[in-house]
Amino acid sequence: MNENTIAEFWQNHPCGEGLVGTLESDYQKFFDEYDAFRYGTEKHILACLDDIDWAGKKVLEVGLGQGADAEQIIRRGANWSGLDLTDEAVERTSARLSLRGFSHNGAHKGSILETPFADNEFDMVFSHGVLHHIPDIYSAQKEIRRVLKNDGELVIMVYAKWSLNYLLAISVIRRLGLIALVASGAKPYGLLGQHVNNAQSRGLFNYLKMNNFIHHNTDGPSNPYSKVYDRRVVAKDFPDFRVVRTYKRFMHAPPLPVQNFPGGNLLGWHLWAHLRPQ
Repeated sequence: MNENTIAEFWQNHPCGEGLVGTLESDYQKFFDEYDAFRYGTEKHILACLDDIDWAGKKVLEVGLGQGADAEQIIRRGANWSGLDLTDEAVERTSARLSLRGFSHNGAHKGSILETPFADNEFDMVFSHGVLHHIPDIYSAQKEIRRVLKNDGELVIMVYAKWSLNYLLAISVIRRLGLIALVASGAKPYGLLGQHVNNAQSRGLFNYLKMNNFIHHNTDGPSNPYSKVYDRRVVAKDFPDFRVVRTYKRFMHAPPLPVQNFPGGNLLGWHLWAHLRPQ
């Protein structure tokens, strides 16, 4: 797995694309509808952002998506810069912030493995739903440490291992469902069809191994890489930092209809972690 493969996937599948249609001519309408969907479905995000002191901080956001969180961080008083592997995310975020009249220090295309920023440049680095897609996480965290001030803070959201989604929906239900589909000879369309094709081309039981299956069951069957975390793995993968606190949010475990159920603090899919430089 290499960074070019990951960049190609996200360039062709912009984060959140298709949830409310595609970005065409009416950018304002698209961003409004996207934000309504994102923060309506994942209500905890705004509450988590509200709990962070952004005011006057020089912030680097790693991984930009549709620029929704960038806008929220700027609204909360941050002096924002952004970094993303793909032209698509950089262009969308830049367009959003320009249309809405927000000043910032630029959305930059580049790799978190080698950034264009100076040593000790930022008060805070923020990354929501991105770092679990980076295979060389050791080099990524080392570069984050380089650009972060000694008294700075790293705030991340990564997928949670001890979650209903990973422990039951992905590990058990989806695997059993795929076995049944392949055994039946069914030819479904859409995402299920892509999973069946993956299983047939790679070998069913090889595809079902969790170190393969997890990649294709987070952000689509063609997603090349994902990882799940708990506090121990965060500490292991970020050795240049100490973990200050972690918490989980967001009950999400498709195909189980649990999205509005309580329990996100215990079995949520989103693991937030706050870290400080060692």
